[in-house]
Amino acid sequence: MGGDQFELEEDRDVPSELLQSLRSKATELLLREEWEESILLYTQFIDLSRSQISKIGGSGSDSDSISKLRRSLCLALCNRAEARARLRDYLEAMRDCDQALEIENTHFKTLLCKGKVLLGLSKYSLALECFKTALLDSQASDNLETVTVYIEKCKKLEFQAKTGAFDLSDWILSGFRGRSPELAEFIGSIEIKKSDVSGRGLFATKNIVAGTLILVTKAVAIERGILGNGESGEKAQLIMWKNFIEEVTESVRKCDRTHRVISTLSTGQDEDNLEIPEISLFRPDEAFGDSKRNLEMEKLLSILDVNSLVEDAVSAKVMGKNKEYYGVGLWTLASFINHSCIPNARRLHVGDYAMVHASRDIKAGEEISFAYFDVKSPLEKRKEMAESWGFCCGCSRCKFESLLCVTNQEIREIEMGLERGVDAGNAVYMVEEGMKRWKVKGKDKGLLRASYWRVYDDIYNSDRLMKRWGRKIPTMEVVVDSVSDVIGSDERLMKMAVEGMMKKNGSCSNIVEMEKIMKLGKGVYGKVVSKKKAMKTLLGLE
Repeated sequence: MGGDQFELEEDRDVPSELLQSLRSKATELLLREEWEESILLYTQFIDLSRSQISKIGGSGSDSDSISKLRRSLCLALCNRAEARARLRDYLEAMRDCDQALEIENTHFKTLLCKGKVLLGLSKYSLALECFKTALLDSQASDNLETVTVYIEKCKKLEFQAKTGAFDLSDWILSGFRGRSPELAEFIGSIEIKKSDVSGRGLFATKNIVAGTLILVTKAVAIERGILGNGESGEKAQLIMWKNFIEEVTESVRKCDRTHRVISTLSTGQDEDNLEIPEISLFRPDEAFGDSKRNLEMEKLLSILDVNSLVEDAVSAKVMGKNKEYYGVGLWTLASFINHSCIPNARRLHVGDYAMVHASRDIKAGEEISFAYFDVKSPLEKRKEMAESWGFCCGCSRCKFESLLCVTNQEIREIEMGLERGVDAGNAVYMVEEGMKRWKVKGKDKGLLRASYWRVYDDIYNSDRLMKRWGRKIPTMEVVVDSVSDVIGSDERLMKMAVEGMMKKNGSCSNIVEMEKIMKLGKGVYGKVVSKKKAMKTLLGLE
């Protein structure tokens, strides 16, 4: 039943039967979720229907036949849009919806489809308009509940996108049941500027309090899987990477905005001369484009190599069922965040979204930074890890410790003692006494305590060592506060504080200590966990 048969047929009744057969087969494929095959058949049906309408219209008669064909054409365009949307070809899906609405401007199914496409593009206000218009169609009365659900979803997401008011508490308290919550994309008080660290970075335009949400961004593409050990794990990772590259390539091909956004990312070359993009480019309300260009594969591979993020990272926490998997993805705006050994931000991965929040207070004009590796390590170890990432860290902490090492032989003696396995209590005592002699004051104490965190952790977790050294060194609470003040909160600091409180009090009844722990929790999980019971659940206190 090829296209040539339709073109050669002169009798109008025969094409009508064949069109009906073609439409039925396309619909059957759509219901079976065979999207690409259904698109092919719907395209044939649409082209032949238009040809038939033109033929009948040219004869100046049979207006009933034209009316029926136009209704069938409207539905076919809507169904093809549905299939294209499932393949994330949103631009073509939008075209089909708009063409269908030119035929019937209140067509219920098309308005519903267009609204869902706009939701997929994070264009919440435009989606809301579609769903409200759908209520004008006579079919709306039979589908009022469905439309109402979509309208409420649009209102919720639009509110999130404007205010940054997200709350994952109920999902956490449910034990992460069901699908991940639907989230809006959000950009807080930040801008892209040239960075003193490397290339470009994200900077705060206002003071940001610890726990405050900085941005929420949806992955361009993400690939997840379970990695085995040894050779099988490496093979699985290579397959995942190949699939990930194909998914990004397809996204770039289908969406001009994705192409433009990804094109702004670094390839790792000529960092100092890169253009500074406007933050507005990363907002989902950017206008539609239609260039359909492809990025050169060599450039795209370099971009992905530099900018892809692993979900289970030092500065990240995977929420829900996805924590069981290894995941790699591309979150474009988050990829502008550089490393620092005094990081001020962390991220949560919820579904396909990355939620970046302040892990400590951030001042206006300060660069947003992640820890790419474990920054609770001595200077030399951090240098080695930075080198493995392909850069040399020049943050203020590294400069301070480098200068201290140059001017003070005692630092080297302490490190040599640690290498020989010196008693953790003795090492902590030497660091604390040394800071007095070296005149290290204020926040700089927190920097050195972070560098020798391993021995502080050892002593505070040992009743034997605490019995011997406890009165000669600062309390655990003092050390945790000073470290979190300079490098932000993380899970190990939080765990130490919780265990220390439980060991001391046997419960979480001490209000002052509990408030300090909740503050650490906000640094790790952000203010998106607003209910205390939900935070306590994450902390293992419920």
